[in-house]
Amino acid sequence: MAKFIVVALTVMLVMQGFVSWHVWRVLPFSTPGKVVVLVLMLLALACMVLQFTSDRLPLGVATAMYEIGNSWLVIMFYLLMAFLLLDIGRLAHLVPASWLRDNAITTVVLTGVMLTIFIAGNIHYHDKQRQEINLATDKHLERPLKIVMLSDLHAGFHNRRAEVGRWVDMVNAEHPDLILIAGDIIDGNVRPVKAQGTAEELKRFNAPVTACLGNHEFITGLNKALDLLQQTDIRILRDEAISIGGVTIVGREDRSNRRRKDLEQLLQGVDKNTYIIVLDHQPFNLEEAEHNGVDLQLSGHTHRGQVWPLNWFTKKMYECDYGLYKRGKTDYYVSSGMGIWGGKFRIGTDSEYAVITITPAAARSAFE
Repeated sequence: MAKFIVVALTVMLVMQGFVSWHVWRVLPFSTPGKVVVLVLMLLALACMVLQFTSDRLPLGVATAMYEIGNSWLVIMFYLLMAFLLLDIGRLAHLVPASWLRDNAITTVVLTGVMLTIFIAGNIHYHDKQRQEINLATDKHLERPLKIVMLSDLHAGFHNRRAEVGRWVDMVNAEHPDLILIAGDIIDGNVRPVKAQGTAEELKRFNAPVTACLGNHEFITGLNKALDLLQQTDIRILRDEAISIGGVTIVGREDRSNRRRKDLEQLLQGVDKNTYIIVLDHQPFNLEEAEHNGVDLQLSGHTHRGQVWPLNWFTKKMYECDYGLYKRGKTDYYVSSGMGIWGGKFRIGTDSEYAVITITPAAARSAFE
């Protein structure tokens, strides 16, 4: 973990240095004006780094640091890409060198493009998409089963109580038989969730709620996260299986727990004639579900990269980084998440919830 933090800080400092140098060169300001802009950029980076000491700060200050710091991380990434493209254009003699030095037009255009991208990205983040999925099964169900699947709520400093409450209302409007959450309910700190009373919103679901843990529950501190989630009506499955609504739900521990059980172990004693749904936060090793006769696996974690072009990388990292997928007789759905980590921007990806209807063969034949 310490090595990861060192590497992450090094990468951020290199990015900050590259962007700062280009901003200094391109701004058509006097030296004092340029200094002011660079100081503001450094303060934004400081918010990103110092947010990890947020427990010692007033809640309002900690919230502002989270929002500013994580938003700046995404903005800096896009500025990095923009300046890299301009540099490549200059080296290829497609971009005049004058465009990158004390140039008001470049400054105005670049500022306008960034504002457009991030205002649109923020608006799109708040526009939750409804994904409708219809699955059929030959296994016995009394009637079609309607499930709302969520993942990656990331409740905390940025996804606050009112926002989470709006999501609960959207889910309740579906009148589901069952609600399944594929991990990362908490973003990384229980303090804002407690202070805002977000647990009260999570108690308002109008159907049974079952969930597995995600890596952010471990980042939060497992005991702290579990203590908070116990204040809700969410049933947390930790390497265990239960029967509910005529189906078997298996909730796996997150991969953060290196001692988690194999799926084969978890399915020992489970009636394979029932419809089996596995909740596994991180969509790795999809063949396990297929080989063990699972009917449906639900995962999240990837956010589908969250902002373009990171979705190109998640597509390479995972066998399925997003959407409906099939392996043998097993169906998979990997959600891009209802909430988000970091800055509230969705660029080239969606924030979503899935409405999954599982129809038994008998009901399907009757309908036909």
